[in-house]
Amino acid sequence: MTTTTAPTHRTAPGRPDRLAPLAAGWLGLWGLLALVSAITGAGYPFGANDPRGGEANLLRLVPTDVGPPLFAVLLLGAAVAALAMTGPARRPARPLRTLLLAYAWTVAFLLAVVVPDVEVLTILGYTPILIVGAPFGWPPVDYADVFTWALFARFAAVVGGVLLAGAVLRWQRRIADACPACGRDGTDHGRTTPAPATRWGRVAAWTAATIPALYAVTRLAWALGVPLGIERSFLDEMRESGLVWAGAGLGGFALVGAVLTLGLVQRWGERFPRWMVGLAGRPVPVGLAVVPATLVAVAVTAASLGLLASPDFWDLSAGLSLATAPMLLWPLWGVALGVATYAYHLRRRGACRRCGRG
Repeated sequence: MTTTTAPTHRTAPGRPDRLAPLAAGWLGLWGLLALVSAITGAGYPFGANDPRGGEANLLRLVPTDVGPPLFAVLLLGAAVAALAMTGPARRPARPLRTLLLAYAWTVAFLLAVVVPDVEVLTILGYTPILIVGAPFGWPPVDYADVFTWALFARFAAVVGGVLLAGAVLRWQRRIADACPACGRDGTDHGRTTPAPATRWGRVAAWTAATIPALYAVTRLAWALGVPLGIERSFLDEMRESGLVWAGAGLGGFALVGAVLTLGLVQRWGERFPRWMVGLAGRPVPVGLAVVPATLVAVAVTAASLGLLASPDFWDLSAGLSLATAPMLLWPLWGVALGVATYAYHLRRRGACRRCGRG
């Protein structure tokens, strides 16, 4: 009698890992730009040089003459670290391995969460309004004032942080003798199997959906003329300036996000519903849900850190109200959405194309 076993990642024909070189190239490019900025004294978009003031960004604490060389060192060092993670999976000595992992994960966190602040989440919420309203000249904004170099640098930081995190995770799996693509090592780890992931993923998904829904209620109430959590005079000012409609756009974005979050634990999040002509009944690609949900989780976490680090926010929320209370829950929102997305990934990932496990 002949038995067959699934190939492991050592014997399966695997593609070379392109993530680490890609991360190294991206970080190296921006590291060189930071070095040029340090030499010329121009182009640094954070702190006092931020056109929007940057009060909701911890980089306001870094002097503008220190920021460029600091970024150059961090980015170029991270590029070298990413390059060290390419090639054959050699396991370095424990002290060097610990140092490399600690440095790379720290830089990835700084780039993906500390640098972006609330601007990235805000523009994600406003972009649909800006696109739809552009042909009609509404909202009356100068797009050059919206899509600035500082905003572009924030998005570039998020991309660099996510690429570096992915490269580090893959390398960490490789040196642990696990599949770099899926992380499986042939051992049943209990809580990461589909059944347990369904249970804790459901709790996380409902938590991640409730918080933005609470935020949406206040902003949509203002659009309807209900001063929920604010003074009537303040609402009148926002209606006169048109700011209330921008808030309604963010509220609508949050409400749509809440519904899509529930899709992580609903059947229609696994198979397209019947009303979607041409797609009805087909499986939803895992990446179609996981990639945007992960990016939103990162953006929400960055926004929450920026808000909680802003003195202006604490001045505003000194008298805690329905207007500000939902934003105090944003750190939980980001974490819960990340956990729910991971649970969805565990339930839907199936067999790994690289190692055959699963």
